[in-house]
Amino acid sequence: MRHLALPLSLFTVLLLAGCGQTDAPANEAQVAPEVGYITVEARPFTLVNELPGRTAPYQVAEVRPQVTGLLVKRLFQEGEAVVTGQPLYQIDDRLYKAALASAQAELASARASLETARLKAERYERLINTGAISQQDLDQARATLHESEALVDAARAAVQTATINLEYTTITAPIAGRIGRSSVTAGALVTANQASALVTIRQLDPIYVDVTQSYNDLQELRSAMAAGQLQTVGEDQAAATLVYQSGESYGHSGTLQFSEFAVDETTGSVTLRALFPNPDDALLPGMFVRARLPQAERESAILVPQKGISRDPDGQAAALVISDEGTVEKRRVIAERVVESQWLIREGLANGDRLIVEGLQKIRVGIPVRAVNVGTPEVSASSSLVAEG
Repeated sequence: MRHLALPLSLFTVLLLAGCGQTDAPANEAQVAPEVGYITVEARPFTLVNELPGRTAPYQVAEVRPQVTGLLVKRLFQEGEAVVTGQPLYQIDDRLYKAALASAQAELASARASLETARLKAERYERLINTGAISQQDLDQARATLHESEALVDAARAAVQTATINLEYTTITAPIAGRIGRSSVTAGALVTANQASALVTIRQLDPIYVDVTQSYNDLQELRSAMAAGQLQTVGEDQAAATLVYQSGESYGHSGTLQFSEFAVDETTGSVTLRALFPNPDDALLPGMFVRARLPQAERESAILVPQKGISRDPDGQAAALVISDEGTVEKRRVIAERVVESQWLIREGLANGDRLIVEGLQKIRVGIPVRAVNVGTPEVSASSSLVAEG
């Protein structure tokens, strides 16, 4: 009996060990995998397109002389701020002063002749009734009076012209702004309305930002508005913002001024122009920037993280959600566009759906899962999200 007990005990231990090895995988298979999900929330959404653009001055004036003469003095410092009417150059004005004096003398002579003709005409008007003069003499006196009046008007116009030309010898700033580099120095001979500008003035506050948007994107936007999927942005929300090439935000907001009514034949894009304040001259003409322009809004939009949306082999977007029974359910969705780090979903997901965003590699459709809430979709605090343009 002692010899039989030892093999029987050993057999029992091996049998129990074998049973333990068989049951372990079965128990592990019964444990549902853990996944992280977010709760889909529908919320107001403003479509803000971020578009490339360049700055352009609000006004540009190329200063040219309007009279011919020798430049005797430059009256400004290059690069400084100038105001409207500020003297910039002085042309030798001696000849123009003489021309004005001559015109004034011609006017005085014409006025004297006019007084003589007026007195003669008045005298003839009194004498015509006495028969002392003929009607022809009276008519001649009247014609001479009218001629003298015309000569006075011509002489007055000549004085005005000479005065204007004399004023033009001092070249002034036509607009306020920043003045550039002078192309001439004292001693240069300048001519009236010459082709080359003496200097250029640019008004930089405010400043324009010209951006371009694909015409196809613009048409899609208009179609969505026509279908009622999007609404026009209200005036109080239509402020545009700027981002430097470095990614830093510009400190002032602007407004959209107009949209071009022509499509560029080479790029297929439309030009939009926004106006921004520039009190510190932080923006200079020709800078590359990115403008964020609010273009439409949606009262109830679904935005989800990009990691929660995958693509089928046929390219169809799909999402995995947790059903009411706690199992994995596959949804086909229509992902409209990328908005920052999220997808804007047009169809396929609804408010309250539990979208799986973590643990996607260890699950398959139909199996039960242990759901862990990992938060809500990341959204901008202002509810205005940026779509790359």
